[in-house]
Amino acid sequence: MDGSGVADGSTALQSPRQSAHVTHEGKSAVLKRLSRLEGQVRGVARMVEEERYCVDILTQTAAVRAALKAVERLILETHAGHCIEEAIASGNVDDQREKFKELIALLQKGQG
Repeated sequence: MDGSGVADGSTALQSPRQSAHVTHEGKSAVLKRLSRLEGQVRGVARMVEEERYCVDILTQTAAVRAALKAVERLILETHAGHCIEEAIASGNVDDQREKFKELIALLQKGQG
């Protein structure tokens, strides 16, 4: 692992926290969408290499952004349906506040 928190040359960010509630179906759906997204990005790179028309490339980058937002939505639904719900049900005020702060920070990053 290098200083960026990335192992094996991957671009995934790592966190010490893990979700114990991701269902096999949920994980499978996210991975399937990410695989499609990867193909879309490779297609955009190919279009650039082939010097395709700029508007066509931009149309595809818009599709990539939409697909990534769909992945984010799936993960957020899982987070809300399990992690946040668990914090609320636990009655642990500190845990509830922490989950709320995480969501606020995430929403602020999305606006930037």
